[in-house]
Amino acid sequence: MERFLRPRLLVIAAFLVAVLGFAGAVYWYGYVAALGPLEQRARADLALASDSLTGELQRFRELAVLTSDHPQVRSVVSGDSDAASVQPVLQEIADKTGALDIMLVAPDGDMIIATQGAPNVDHSGRRYLLRAMDGALGFHHLYSEAYGRRAFVFAAPVFSDAGPVVGALLVYADVEAVEAAWRGARPALFFTDAQGVVFLSNRSELVFRAKGEMLAGQSSYPVERLAPFVAYTAEPIREFDIWQVDGGRYVPDRALHLALDLPVVGMTGEVLVNVAPARKLASLQAAVAAAVCLTFGLMLFIATQRRRTLAALNTRLEARVNDRTAELRAVNADLRREVAERTAAEARLQKAQDDLVQAGKLTALGQMSAGISHELNQPLTAIRSFAENAQGFIERGKPEVAGQNLGRISELARRMGRIISNLRAFARQEDEPPKDVDIVAAIDAVLEITAPRSVQDGIAVIWDRPHVPMIVRGGEVRLQQVILNLVSNGMDAMEGSDPKQVTITLEQHSARTTVSVRDTGPGIAEPEKIFDPFYTTKAVGAAEGMGLGLSISYGLVQSFGGMIRGRNHPDGGAVFTIELDSVAQEAVT
Repeated sequence: MERFLRPRLLVIAAFLVAVLGFAGAVYWYGYVAALGPLEQRARADLALASDSLTGELQRFRELAVLTSDHPQVRSVVSGDSDAASVQPVLQEIADKTGALDIMLVAPDGDMIIATQGAPNVDHSGRRYLLRAMDGALGFHHLYSEAYGRRAFVFAAPVFSDAGPVVGALLVYADVEAVEAAWRGARPALFFTDAQGVVFLSNRSELVFRAKGEMLAGQSSYPVERLAPFVAYTAEPIREFDIWQVDGGRYVPDRALHLALDLPVVGMTGEVLVNVAPARKLASLQAAVAAAVCLTFGLMLFIATQRRRTLAALNTRLEARVNDRTAELRAVNADLRREVAERTAAEARLQKAQDDLVQAGKLTALGQMSAGISHELNQPLTAIRSFAENAQGFIERGKPEVAGQNLGRISELARRMGRIISNLRAFARQEDEPPKDVDIVAAIDAVLEITAPRSVQDGIAVIWDRPHVPMIVRGGEVRLQQVILNLVSNGMDAMEGSDPKQVTITLEQHSARTTVSVRDTGPGIAEPEKIFDPFYTTKAVGAAEGMGLGLSISYGLVQSFGGMIRGRNHPDGGAVFTIELDSVAQEAVT
């Protein structure tokens, strides 16, 4: 018995070793294959963060250059004015731009004035000041003991009227404000300078960690603030650089490492991307392969034991095993394809959403094109008539009458320019974050655009316009689109109604501002569905709506942090209400 059992155990052990080796090979292949897309996404994230950093610093660079050429700045540095006279100017610029500090420095490095009243730090001998004294723009990054934080310094030369450099204007950019936009986001990003010190990062635990030993006198930072870089081991896999990192809970313990030189700011951008998803996918593939192999081996073992007595059954069983193997391989291929398709679908969905918002605006403009054409043709006809009359009056020696005609031509041209300006502003693609917007001006622009249609269709527009601006948080163009959608929908709803009237009311409270648009149409049949995509009460056709206007408006208002509601008015018709965050007038001024 033992003589027959031992060979079978050896065969089973050899088979298990072979399956283990095959599963390991599948795991390795799948792991390396998954690292490719992971590297592409990591490279894109690193490039995006690098562009964000350089773009933000470019803003402060231009601020330094433009402020250095200010007449009051030049007058103070030249000694023609008192330093206190320029203090309010620099303070206002610093407050509006978010600069940490703005100061004037004499050629010998002594500080003349600073917006934050920082101690008189000696800038003499600093490379950024020497470069500014040579007439170029100086740049440096440092840890300022005076402010207790990291900063970028731009030194712009201040030229006298005669030409030579008479001083320098320094603009300090707060690093924490620059990196706040991507702090805590994944993956882990950090930027190291030429000394190997991490100067800024979206992981605070990586800041001021030095790659290598930094001794006193070798670093531009206080030695007591420096710490060794997190412990890591680099493990190259093909063309990929994989790090095993011991950096805490917010830094992946096994990550793909990429680096990008940024000569513009004198730093190197680096990123650590968690490879856990790639390993998980590779483990799944290896498990499927091992399961296939074990299943096949088990079936083969059973078939071998019963080969003599169950020959026919063995043939059918082997066919089933082969079919099952093919199905599992097909499932594996479908899983990979589904991952790629979902990634591509997400990108297409994002682009489709952006295109849909823009298409909604262009559709609205297209629907009003006839009225707008009439609104422009009428002034054009009047301009031609006034021009011909002016020519005739000049020939008859009546220049004063001709001058009156020219004044009317000028007024008509301004009116056409105002209409075109509103249309161009409404049609442009806006991707800026929410900002302070005058809701009164936005409603005025919408009513000017819809005026031709309201006149043509005999619709009365009631708008009790406030005499002062009302400021809210939102996007100027996107807010106009929302209001235009509501006004246009109201006009569409009143096609068979009498009377036809659109009423716009505006109420501003301490925290919220409310805009209401009411029509005298038949009302809303299903109020709970009005913001669903593709829900519409209009007839289906190329000239009618697709049911996306209110859905797009809902998303736009939500992006501003506001709310939009729709209901039937007790006196008939529908009323839509938009609530937006109010901005105090003191904050605006």
